[in-house]
Amino acid sequence: MKKTLLTLMAVSSLALVGGGNVAQAGGDAIHYPEQQWSFDGPFGTFDKAALQRGYKVYRNVCSACHGMKRVYFRNLEGVGYSEEQIKAIASEYSVMDGPNDEGEMFERTAKASDAFPSPYANEQQARYVNGGAYPPDLSLITKARVGGADYIHALMTGYNEAPEGEELLEGQFWNDYFAGHRIAMAPPLTDGIVSYEDGSPETVEQYAQDVSHFLTWAAEPETEARKRMGVKVVLFLLIFAAIMYGVKRKVWSDLH
Repeated sequence: MKKTLLTLMAVSSLALVGGGNVAQAGGDAIHYPEQQWSFDGPFGTFDKAALQRGYKVYRNVCSACHGMKRVYFRNLEGVGYSEEQIKAIASEYSVMDGPNDEGEMFERTAKASDAFPSPYANEQQARYVNGGAYPPDLSLITKARVGGADYIHALMTGYNEAPEGEELLEGQFWNDYFAGHRIAMAPPLTDGIVSYEDGSPETVEQYAQDVSHFLTWAAEPETEARKRMGVKVVLFLLIFAAIMYGVKRKVWSDLH
Protein backbone atom coordinates (compact mmCIF):
# COMPACT_ATOMS: atom_id res chain seq x y z
CA MET A 1 0.00 0.00 0.00
CA LYS A 2 2.79 2.40 0.87
CA LYS A 3 4.38 2.06 -2.53
CA THR A 4 1.09 3.09 -4.20
CA LEU A 5 0.99 6.23 -2.07
CA LEU A 6 4.46 7.64 -2.71
CA THR A 7 3.98 11.33 -3.42
CA LEU A 8 7.49 12.54 -3.24
CA MET A 9 9.44 9.31 -2.89
CA ALA A 10 13.12 9.72 -3.68
CA VAL A 11 12.80 13.51 -3.77
CA SER A 12 16.30 13.46 -2.29
CA SER A 13 17.49 12.61 -5.78
CA LEU A 14 15.53 15.44 -7.38
CA ALA A 15 18.01 18.27 -6.80
CA LEU A 16 18.34 20.40 -9.89
CA VAL A 17 21.16 22.83 -10.52
CA GLY A 18 20.47 26.30 -11.85
CA GLY A 19 19.01 29.68 -11.00
CA GLY A 20 15.48 31.05 -10.82
CA ASN A 21 13.07 28.63 -12.41
CA VAL A 22 15.65 27.13 -14.77
CA ALA A 23 17.67 23.95 -14.26
CA GLN A 24 20.14 22.01 -16.33
CA ALA A 25 19.29 18.49 -17.43
CA GLY A 26 21.68 16.62 -19.67
CA GLY A 27 22.94 19.91 -21.08
CA ASP A 28 19.44 21.20 -21.88
CA ALA A 29 17.81 23.94 -19.85
CA ILE A 30 14.57 22.99 -18.10
CA HIS A 31 12.16 25.83 -17.47
CA TYR A 32 9.60 25.29 -14.72
CA PRO A 33 6.23 26.83 -15.62
CA GLU A 34 5.68 29.78 -13.30
CA GLN A 35 2.46 29.47 -11.33
CA GLN A 36 0.39 32.23 -9.77
CA TRP A 37 0.63 31.83 -6.00
CA SER A 38 -1.36 33.86 -3.49
CA PHE A 39 1.73 34.11 -1.30
CA ASP A 40 3.87 35.77 -3.99
CA GLY A 41 4.94 39.38 -3.61
CA PRO A 42 5.40 41.65 -0.59
CA PHE A 43 1.68 41.63 0.17
CA GLY A 44 1.05 37.96 -0.61
CA THR A 45 -0.75 35.72 1.87
CA PHE A 46 -1.39 32.01 2.15
CA ASP A 47 -4.76 30.70 1.03
CA LYS A 48 -6.12 28.87 4.09
CA ALA A 49 -8.42 26.65 2.01
CA ALA A 50 -5.52 25.63 -0.25
CA LEU A 51 -3.33 24.97 2.80
CA GLN A 52 -5.92 22.65 4.32
CA ARG A 53 -6.37 20.80 1.05
CA GLY A 54 -2.59 20.58 0.68
CA TYR A 55 -2.27 19.18 4.18
CA LYS A 56 -4.83 16.55 3.26
CA VAL A 57 -2.79 15.55 0.19
CA TYR A 58 0.36 15.39 2.31
CA ARG A 59 -1.35 13.34 4.99
CA ASN A 60 -3.05 10.87 2.67
CA VAL A 61 -0.25 10.49 0.15
CA CYS A 62 3.11 12.06 1.06
CA SER A 63 3.25 11.06 4.72
CA ALA A 64 3.42 7.39 3.73
CA CYS A 65 7.13 7.99 3.09
CA HIS A 66 8.00 11.48 4.30
CA GLY A 67 8.10 13.07 7.71
CA MET A 68 8.05 16.76 8.63
CA LYS A 69 10.12 16.86 11.77
CA ARG A 70 10.39 20.66 11.84
CA VAL A 71 6.62 21.14 11.80
CA TYR A 72 4.59 20.63 14.95
CA PHE A 73 0.91 19.83 15.12
CA ARG A 74 0.34 23.11 16.98
CA ASN A 75 1.67 24.93 13.89
CA LEU A 76 -1.47 23.85 12.04
CA GLU A 77 -3.14 26.84 13.66
CA GLY A 78 -1.53 28.79 10.82
CA VAL A 79 -3.36 26.57 8.34
CA GLY A 80 -6.67 27.65 9.84
CA TYR A 81 -7.43 24.81 12.23
CA SER A 82 -8.82 25.45 15.70
CA GLU A 83 -7.20 24.17 18.89
CA GLU A 84 -9.77 21.39 19.16
CA GLN A 85 -9.25 20.37 15.53
CA ILE A 86 -5.49 20.27 16.04
CA LYS A 87 -5.86 18.06 19.11
CA ALA A 88 -8.11 15.74 17.12
CA ILE A 89 -5.63 15.57 14.22
CA ALA A 90 -2.71 14.86 16.57
CA SER A 91 -4.67 12.13 18.36
CA GLU A 92 -4.78 10.12 15.13
CA TYR A 93 -0.98 9.74 15.17
CA SER A 94 1.28 7.70 17.41
CA VAL A 95 4.77 8.79 18.49
CA MET A 96 7.63 7.16 20.36
CA ASP A 97 8.45 8.60 23.77
CA GLY A 98 10.54 7.76 26.78
CA PRO A 99 12.41 6.33 28.39
CA ASN A 100 9.89 5.48 31.11
CA ASP A 101 10.69 4.60 34.72
CA GLU A 102 11.93 1.21 33.53
CA GLY A 103 14.26 2.78 30.97
CA GLU A 104 12.21 1.65 27.97
CA MET A 105 10.84 3.61 25.04
CA PHE A 106 7.09 3.46 24.58
CA GLU A 107 4.47 4.47 22.06
CA ARG A 108 1.78 7.00 22.90
CA THR A 109 -0.86 9.10 21.20
CA ALA A 110 0.55 12.30 19.74
CA LYS A 111 -0.20 15.68 21.27
CA ALA A 112 -0.36 19.17 19.76
CA SER A 113 3.15 19.84 21.06
CA ASP A 114 4.64 16.92 19.07
CA ALA A 115 6.29 17.19 15.68
CA PHE A 116 4.91 15.31 12.70
CA PRO A 117 6.24 11.76 13.10
CA SER A 118 8.44 10.03 10.56
CA PRO A 119 6.94 6.96 8.88
CA TYR A 120 10.19 5.08 9.55
CA ALA A 121 12.09 4.26 12.71
CA ASN A 122 15.45 5.21 11.16
CA GLU A 123 17.25 5.86 7.88
CA GLN A 124 18.20 2.22 7.39
CA GLN A 125 14.58 1.13 7.54
CA ALA A 126 13.58 3.91 5.13
CA ARG A 127 16.20 2.86 2.58
CA TYR A 128 15.30 -0.82 2.90
CA VAL A 129 11.61 -0.17 2.27
CA ASN A 130 12.28 2.18 -0.65
CA GLY A 131 14.84 0.14 -2.54
CA GLY A 132 17.84 2.10 -1.32
CA ALA A 133 16.36 5.59 -1.72
CA TYR A 134 16.05 7.79 1.34
CA PRO A 135 12.84 9.86 1.25
CA PRO A 136 13.83 13.25 2.67
CA ASP A 137 12.04 15.21 5.33
CA LEU A 138 9.69 17.69 3.64
CA SER A 139 9.82 20.47 6.21
CA LEU A 140 12.10 22.64 4.07
CA ILE A 141 11.77 21.00 0.66
CA THR A 142 10.54 24.12 -1.18
CA LYS A 143 13.48 26.12 0.18
CA ALA A 144 15.96 23.36 -0.63
CA ARG A 145 14.96 23.01 -4.30
CA VAL A 146 15.54 25.57 -7.04
CA GLY A 147 12.15 26.88 -8.11
CA GLY A 148 10.45 26.25 -4.78
CA ALA A 149 6.71 25.71 -5.19
CA ASP A 150 7.01 25.94 -8.99
CA TYR A 151 9.49 23.05 -8.92
CA ILE A 152 7.26 20.79 -6.81
CA HIS A 153 4.24 21.59 -8.97
CA ALA A 154 6.19 20.97 -12.18
CA LEU A 155 7.56 17.66 -10.93
CA MET A 156 4.14 16.42 -9.81
CA THR A 157 2.50 17.30 -13.13
CA GLY A 158 5.47 16.58 -15.41
CA TYR A 159 4.96 12.87 -16.06
CA ASN A 160 4.54 12.06 -19.72
CA GLU A 161 5.09 9.42 -22.36
CA ALA A 162 8.72 9.12 -23.40
CA PRO A 163 9.39 10.88 -26.72
CA GLU A 164 9.92 8.74 -29.78
CA GLY A 165 13.39 7.26 -29.76
CA GLU A 166 13.81 7.54 -26.00
CA GLU A 167 13.93 4.22 -24.18
CA LEU A 168 13.16 3.71 -20.51
CA LEU A 169 14.55 0.93 -18.38
CA GLU A 170 12.26 -1.15 -16.22
CA GLY A 171 11.09 0.92 -13.29
CA GLN A 172 11.84 4.23 -15.00
CA PHE A 173 9.32 6.93 -15.89
CA TRP A 174 9.57 10.00 -18.08
CA ASN A 175 9.23 13.39 -16.40
CA ASP A 176 9.54 16.60 -18.42
CA TYR A 177 10.93 18.53 -15.44
CA PHE A 178 13.30 16.04 -13.85
CA ALA A 179 17.02 16.32 -14.50
CA GLY A 180 17.71 13.81 -17.28
CA HIS A 181 13.95 13.19 -17.55
CA ARG A 182 14.25 9.57 -16.38
CA ILE A 183 12.92 9.15 -12.87
CA ALA A 184 12.40 6.06 -10.72
CA MET A 185 9.41 7.51 -8.87
CA ALA A 186 6.12 6.42 -10.34
CA PRO A 187 3.52 9.15 -10.88
CA PRO A 188 2.42 9.81 -7.28
CA LEU A 189 -0.85 11.60 -8.00
CA THR A 190 -3.90 10.44 -9.92
CA ASP A 191 -7.29 12.02 -10.31
CA GLY A 192 -9.58 11.20 -7.41
CA ILE A 193 -6.86 9.85 -5.08
CA VAL A 194 -7.84 12.39 -2.37
CA SER A 195 -11.38 13.61 -1.75
CA TYR A 196 -12.13 17.30 -1.12
CA GLU A 197 -15.11 18.36 0.94
CA ASP A 198 -15.14 21.94 -0.38
CA GLY A 199 -15.96 20.97 -3.95
CA SER A 200 -12.52 21.75 -5.40
CA PRO A 201 -11.49 19.68 -8.43
CA GLU A 202 -10.03 16.32 -7.45
CA THR A 203 -7.43 16.38 -10.19
CA VAL A 204 -3.67 15.97 -10.43
CA GLU A 205 -3.33 19.67 -11.27
CA GLN A 206 -5.29 20.77 -8.19
CA TYR A 207 -3.51 18.29 -5.90
CA ALA A 208 -0.12 19.56 -7.15
CA GLN A 209 -1.15 23.18 -6.59
CA ASP A 210 -2.41 22.48 -3.08
CA VAL A 211 0.46 20.32 -1.83
CA SER A 212 3.00 22.83 -3.24
CA HIS A 213 1.13 25.59 -1.38
CA PHE A 214 1.18 23.59 1.86
CA LEU A 215 4.87 22.66 1.61
CA THR A 216 5.76 26.31 1.00
CA TRP A 217 3.92 27.26 4.18
CA ALA A 218 5.60 24.41 6.09
CA ALA A 219 9.04 25.64 5.04
CA GLU A 220 8.37 29.17 6.30
CA PRO A 221 5.11 29.48 8.28
CA GLU A 222 6.13 32.92 9.53
CA THR A 223 6.08 34.37 5.98
CA GLU A 224 2.95 36.46 6.50
CA ALA A 225 4.17 37.95 9.78
CA ARG A 226 7.56 38.72 8.20
CA LYS A 227 5.91 40.49 5.27
CA ARG A 228 3.68 42.53 7.57
CA MET A 229 6.72 43.59 9.57
CA GLY A 230 8.56 44.46 6.36
CA VAL A 231 5.73 46.73 5.22
CA LYS A 232 5.72 48.48 8.60
CA VAL A 233 9.48 49.00 8.45
CA VAL A 234 9.29 50.45 4.93
CA LEU A 235 6.48 52.83 5.95
CA PHE A 236 8.46 53.91 9.01
CA LEU A 237 11.56 54.61 6.91
CA LEU A 238 9.53 56.62 4.39
CA ILE A 239 7.96 58.72 7.14
CA PHE A 240 11.33 59.14 8.87
CA ALA A 241 12.95 60.18 5.59
CA ALA A 242 10.21 62.77 5.01
CA ILE A 243 10.67 64.18 8.53
CA MET A 244 14.44 64.37 8.14
CA TYR A 245 14.04 66.08 4.78
CA GLY A 246 11.78 68.63 6.41
CA VAL A 247 14.33 69.17 9.20
CA LYS A 248 17.10 69.61 6.65
CA ARG A 249 15.07 72.20 4.76
CA LYS A 250 14.36 74.07 7.99
CA VAL A 251 18.00 74.07 9.10
CA TRP A 252 19.31 75.30 5.76
CA SER A 253 16.61 77.92 5.42
CA ASP A 254 17.65 79.44 8.77
CA LEU A 255 21.28 79.50 7.65
CA HIS A 256 20.37 81.40 4.50
